[in-house]
Amino acid sequence: MKSFIRAISYYLPTNVLDNDKINIEFPEWPSQKIIEKTGIRNRFISDINQTSGDMAIEVAKKLFAEHNIEKNLIDYIILCTQSPDYFLPTTACIIQDKLGLSTTTGAIDINLGCSGYIYGLGLAKGLIHSQQAKNVLLITSETYSKFIHPSDKGNRTIFGDAAAATLISSETGFAEIMDFQYGTDGKGAENLIVRNRGLRNFSTFAHGPVSNTDEYNPDDFLYMNGQEIFLFTLASVPNLILETLNKNMLNKGDIDLYIFHQANKFMLDSLKKKSAIENDKFYMHIEDCGNTVSSTIPIALYHAKIENKLFKGNHILLAGFGVGYSWGGTILKIIF
Repeated sequence: MKSFIRAISYYLPTNVLDNDKINIEFPEWPSQKIIEKTGIRNRFISDINQTSGDMAIEVAKKLFAEHNIEKNLIDYIILCTQSPDYFLPTTACIIQDKLGLSTTTGAIDINLGCSGYIYGLGLAKGLIHSQQAKNVLLITSETYSKFIHPSDKGNRTIFGDAAAATLISSETGFAEIMDFQYGTDGKGAENLIVRNRGLRNFSTFAHGPVSNTDEYNPDDFLYMNGQEIFLFTLASVPNLILETLNKNMLNKGDIDLYIFHQANKFMLDSLKKKSAIENDKFYMHIEDCGNTVSSTIPIALYHAKIENKLFKGNHILLAGFGVGYSWGGTILKIIF
């Protein structure tokens, strides 16, 4: 049984953090330098009381309205987030209720970061292939800004909050989801981590909002070893491309467009060069939203579609990679 991406929508919070605002806080970090290095001009930051669950509900409603989708079609929800509303219950269960979906709807959360969209597509395809579901609502929603200390210049320039909703269907859509390749190396866990907000170090976490004047315990916030993440990415993603092509019995020349996790411009340019990908086959959409973790690929795919970069018969290679370490790839065949 085949699986198709039928529709995509995305949601950005209303608070904008642009490069000029960052420059005011960090005068040594000029606006032009930020965009030259990261490729990012604007990021959108969730309100203090706005959660990933709130954004997930908003983007699902937007998907239904934007694409004229009847919500009673949905028979399974997958929410990908690393910033759930609660340890328990599952945020996807709350979303089911808030959206007024049938109580016969399945609902689960998955905790993955920058590879999460690929894994979510894989799980949705598995549900459809095994005839457990016909229409899966995959939501990626993340509020990494709540894990970043105000004085952390590096991470604040990169990450933005966002949510994306994708409807995966057994019946129709603009792109067929082909086969998947995955990878995991937990030895890299310490290089992108929030150490003190889970149960292992729960008692040490200082709860509540923070400001620049508060004592900064880095273990309470997002830590990223940028150099190690960069080296991991350059080592794993070119191999992921080849393995994904092999899994789908395709050659590099068969790929019409590459859409990777939108980490930052420097990372993407380095991957493009190492993988010898032509400029016109390499798509980027990061300038006006930043690195939105698991939502970067669906946001980029949404824009590639509305910019008429997808044509019938095209093969689009998607690749996600990051925290975990975790990585995954798949290919979409455009059929509309």
